[in-house]
Amino acid sequence: MTNDVTPPLIGRKREFELLIACLQAGRNLLVEGPVGVGKTRLGQEAARAMNRPIVRVDGDERYSEEKLTGWFDPPAVITYGYVAESFRPGPLYLAMSQGALLFINELNRMPDGVQNVLLPALDEKVLQIPKIGSIKAAEGFQVVATQNPKEFVGVSLISEALRDRFELLGLDYQTFEEEEAIVAQLTGLSDTLLIREAVFLTRSTRNHPLVRRGASVRAAAALALIASKLTGADALKQAAEMALPTRVEFKEDLEENAHTLVIQLIEDTLKKKAPSLNLNPR
Repeated sequence: MTNDVTPPLIGRKREFELLIACLQAGRNLLVEGPVGVGKTRLGQEAARAMNRPIVRVDGDERYSEEKLTGWFDPPAVITYGYVAESFRPGPLYLAMSQGALLFINELNRMPDGVQNVLLPALDEKVLQIPKIGSIKAAEGFQVVATQNPKEFVGVSLISEALRDRFELLGLDYQTFEEEEAIVAQLTGLSDTLLIREAVFLTRSTRNHPLVRRGASVRAAAALALIASKLTGADALKQAAEMALPTRVEFKEDLEENAHTLVIQLIEDTLKKKAPSLNLNPR
């Protein structure tokens, strides 16, 4: 597969080419960017384009080393003992044994111990399983991981040693026009003005003085869908009051509750709307 593969994505052509090139070079890749910029989909589409098998892991702070590598099933151990038949392979074991692409979503939400398990797998292509022995990765085993920027709540820094085993691809929010196209694709709506209003309002949360972390294009899609089912002059505002609170993180030193802040944010944005967009409260 060559680098001129046309990805089934809206935008991201250059990033897609870079990801493909990294995989073709046999390297492991860390994709970093805010929530909702398409990190997961980009990795999945690259794997599909290269016809690569993929094993997915969704990381969180409760993820254990055994869940990643595999574990012994207690009832089977009682019956058979610590033998291969009692072992239940985890995603790392499966990806290594199959020569697959291990896709780790939100690597920097995993505990340090889990992250450290990856070091010998990346360096030596070897995984040690207690009481069974070691397995050598089959040809083709690679890791693509995603992480949110360090300023996001609930994430930690991955170790310098682990970071050194990855190449880095940074993603940011896409252009206004691309986000309009994404919302149209996600929602199936044909109301271009409504889509533009939803995208404009959502993008405005990313640089509002009240906001620590703004909303992604997923918020714009939800906002547009809800507003499309409402009537009246306040449809857009009512939809935003439902779609934005779970996707916007306000600054910690603010005393008002989230609902009050969302209303203020919406009103500020609608007052300052760009005349060229011809935006009007619905």
